[in-house]
Amino acid sequence: MSSYAPVSAPVCYVHADDHLIVIDKPSGLLSVPGRGEAKADCAITRVQADYADALTVHRLDMDTSGLLLLARGKEMQRVLSGLFERGKVEKAYIADVWGVPEPAQGEIDLPLITDWPARPRQKVDAEHGKPSRTHYETLAASGDAARLWLTPLTGRSHQLRVHLASIGHPILGDPLYAHDDALARRPRLALHAGRLAFMHPALGERVVFEAECPF
Repeated sequence: MSSYAPVSAPVCYVHADDHLIVIDKPSGLLSVPGRGEAKADCAITRVQADYADALTVHRLDMDTSGLLLLARGKEMQRVLSGLFERGKVEKAYIADVWGVPEPAQGEIDLPLITDWPARPRQKVDAEHGKPSRTHYETLAASGDAARLWLTPLTGRSHQLRVHLASIGHPILGDPLYAHDDALARRPRLALHAGRLAFMHPALGERVVFEAECPF
């Protein structure tokens, strides 16, 4: 990510109340600022232009589109971050991948660790990696590609991308983990955060947010 040209497409507000905000982040936009002024334009700064008290709770990779949860104020940031840390937030993604997985659904259980010489890449490491689990379900298949519904059961960096590449089904358009043929199949990373569900800390009721897949 040596050069960064943030997309001009605005963030789309899916939900906003006095406690939290949910946006649909476009692909090509950082979730938080990167190093240097050139990487200052990002999802959180755009939201803060409308909601000055908005704070980051979690992140999506720059190339991933979809639902991003933000807190309003430090106390709500602490509470919502705690939900993520305790695994109380249900997340689901749509991905188009190379090939058709067999079986059609299952769990990928491969420990991950940062590949330090090649940061920000991650890698599978059976000895030193942190436990990482992803459930996948095939929604559709056509020729040499398939559309999957992915549920990360842990929250490691690049988890979905590394897991799928490691079992021979890299996400199409992935600039870090796809082989040349899979990379050429899409102009962007074919990964979209399509669903978030959790207990609203202030309302005391379960809320579900969805964002239509753009590819």
